Amino acid sequence: MKPYRKYFRQCVVKNYPGTVELLISAIENEYAHIQPDIDFARKSANPMDRRLDIAAYFLAFIMVLNQRNEKYETIKKLCLDIATEYVRPKNKWQLFLKRLPVKIIQTPFAVWFSKRLNDKISRLAHPGSFVANIITDKKETFGLGYGVNILECGICKLYKKHDCGQFASILCEVDYITTNIAGLKMIRSGTIANGAKICDFRYQLR
Repeated sequence: MKPYRKYFRQCVVKNYPGTVELLISAIENEYAHIQPDIDFARKSANPMDRRLDIAAYFLAFIMVLNQRNEKYETIKKLCLDIATEYVRPKNKWQLFLKRLPVKIIQTPFAVWFSKRLNDKISRLAHPGSFVANIITDKKETFGLGYGVNILECGICKLYKKHDCGQFASILCEVDYITTNIAGLKMIRSGTIANGAKICDFRYQLR
């Protein structure tokens, strides 16, 4: 079992105690239906595509709740509860690892790594992939020297394919949670899921 699954189960146990196994089974069935659309991500040259697996499980969870006629706000709250618990550092070592990139973001190694990473994420590896550019101009990144423009969102593509495009923006909210843990403040003017042409990720040190 992939480690993130237990947080979905915990959510179902807490909020739907009378139908736990029924709902988990339904989620697994929906995920199995979605999985062929993300199989490419496991071997994709674009490391951003790795996040499509958990995004697909969120999609399966959303689809099951939507079929139960749960309100959008309820679905959003439950998804963010799961995400918050999943990314929350469970010990000091995990917290250190999550904050390590911020400590090295302006070092020569980070500059070299950013260039290498940009080469991988700026090309369309698969029709369902992400495409993004890393921004290193300090004038465009509040002096930090690091930002990201997502030009094509693999999550949006996946959710639209399964007629759930209106729910993709829920996962955009998770970015605020992860960057806060990392010790950054995220500044973003728009996302593709909410109708913008790009997702512009910019950061400030907290």
